[in-house]
Amino acid sequence: MRTDRIFARLDREPEPPEIDLPRMTATRKVLFGSTLVFYGAIVVAVLTTSRLVRLDWQIMFFRPYEQWPQLHAFIDYYVVLGQRGPTAVMVTAWLGWRSWRQHTLRPLLALGVALLLLNITVGAVKLGLGRLGPHYATQIGSAELFMGGDIFPSGHTANAVVTWGILAYLASTPRTRRHLSVVSAVVALGVGAATVYLGTHWVSDVLLGWAAGLLIVLALPWFEPLIGFGEAWIFEQREKWRARRAGASAPAAAPGSPAPAPRPAAVASEASQPQTLPQTLPREKVVTVRPAVSGPRSPAPHLAPRTHTVRSERSPVTPPVSRRPQQHPDRVSARGTSAGSAAARPVAGG
Repeated sequence: MRTDRIFARLDREPEPPEIDLPRMTATRKVLFGSTLVFYGAIVVAVLTTSRLVRLDWQIMFFRPYEQWPQLHAFIDYYVVLGQRGPTAVMVTAWLGWRSWRQHTLRPLLALGVALLLLNITVGAVKLGLGRLGPHYATQIGSAELFMGGDIFPSGHTANAVVTWGILAYLASTPRTRRHLSVVSAVVALGVGAATVYLGTHWVSDVLLGWAAGLLIVLALPWFEPLIGFGEAWIFEQREKWRARRAGASAPAAAPGSPAPAPRPAAVASEASQPQTLPQTLPREKVVTVRPAVSGPRSPAPHLAPRTHTVRSERSPVTPPVSRRPQQHPDRVSARGTSAGSAAARPVAGG
């Protein structure tokens, strides 16, 4: 996949309208504090093996999946809305399209920060408390803590709150944010109840999972400066990469033409000097070439062309000495005639 095409598409999109970023208001701070207190109360109730742990065992012995078996097939599919892999793919596809259209990477970065916080906070508590699930419980009435498990808090429930709650958090208008908040809350509550129905989590696991996911969504406005810094850094690196690529492709030769071989410095300097003929040549072979004043090097001198004349236009040339051999005097007297008597010879038939 070519990243330059993706960023080029982002550049062609019009600038998005001003997005109303959620702020850490007084109401949000109160909700965050209340949820944090609820989170701590659930942890203390499980650590002290209070009535909440007794409720966990009562619902486990009730076995909801045996009481309403007709719901089992539907809940098996519904609980997938809390699994990390499928939900992350779906939400990432939607937020990626929004980033494409709105010319911003903020939705994807906000999702990445939320999932990172979810893995750190929920994962740390899971490994730290080490609680076993209902199907692996060893002692009736026990909290099953520090037994090497990883079930408290419920990861399905917390992931459902964060994954679907981020859509409400990133809504463009306050009205849309309120509507999506209700939808995401219903989905997250249903996922938590589905895990209790299937017997994979205690009730206290689900309660702590709801609180853990809600804390992350409420705390996201504190991370908005970090998200903005990350977006600016990514676009800055993109511009630097574009500049390096443009500089590397500028002196490239035309496709199909062989690249010129590099010339050593000694050869190049020797070629730039005027060529002089060696003094050891014979005099008759030395040719003097007049250097050109300016412009390219002139070709070797040659004779000026002459006009070609036909044979009839040429003037006769009399040789100074006739090449015809002279007649011997004995032959002339023998014949009895000369050049003059030949001329006085009567014309035949006269």
